[in-house]
Amino acid sequence: MRACAATLHSCVNSRRKNWIVVAAVCGLIGSASLSGAQPSARATDTLPFGDGERLTFLIHTAKFGNVGKAVMTLTGPVDVRGVETSLASFDASAGVLLLKGKDVTKSWIDLSRMTALRYQKTERRPFSSARDSVEIYPDLHLWQAAPGDSGTTVSDAPLDELSFIYFLRTVTLVPDSIYSFDRHYDKRRLPTTVRVVKHETLITPLGPFNTVEYEMHVVDARDYKEHGVLYLWISDDRCHLPVRIESVMPVLGNGIMTLQTATTPNCHYTETK
Repeated sequence: MRACAATLHSCVNSRRKNWIVVAAVCGLIGSASLSGAQPSARATDTLPFGDGERLTFLIHTAKFGNVGKAVMTLTGPVDVRGVETSLASFDASAGVLLLKGKDVTKSWIDLSRMTALRYQKTERRPFSSARDSVEIYPDLHLWQAAPGDSGTTVSDAPLDELSFIYFLRTVTLVPDSIYSFDRHYDKRRLPTTVRVVKHETLITPLGPFNTVEYEMHVVDARDYKEHGVLYLWISDDRCHLPVRIESVMPVLGNGIMTLQTATTPNCHYTETK
């Protein structure tokens, strides 16, 4: 048996089948946190990311070729209930012909504790649309969503789907290991497993990146027929950039989101590739 580096409990926040890769990312990996890691204040200038970071991605499928683009940004500071946060935004559009979709996800993150305080998500797909709006209270272990859903959190530093991507960029995981997480704000949405697959060099429009590949499994009988799988490649350098994200998209098939441009004020990825 391969070693288990931690115990994972995570969850899928997505209540609907996501239309585009970005939505799949949010639905599959945003719900976890490293088991055993205690939240603590950190110097935000030591993080690999910070306000002003802007990443753009090209969305591609084998069946249809290039089908869309996505932008991931951090801006701030933004005050949320007296706490200084950074606003993480993920804006993606993809589709072919009349089958088009759009996903806008926002997370207000207290970077000093690596916890989310507010989360919003808007999806527009052919024939349907949906919106989530959640206030998260880490110190009270509570969350409250419009129009009235609420619950308790397990972690002292809960995350949502988008803020988890940033959290994952702050940890070092050992290859050939399985990790466990328990950080989603809604404890009903469990579990997710994260396996560190291998080191791999990827060629992108920005040039080659040495990366670490993660394989993520999420149990979700309603939306993914028991489980969904997502692959994420993070650069093995000081920036820990999400270089590639791969998942299955409804109708469009297997989708790949590849990093196209990067503005990284907190680090210099060109020096570490």
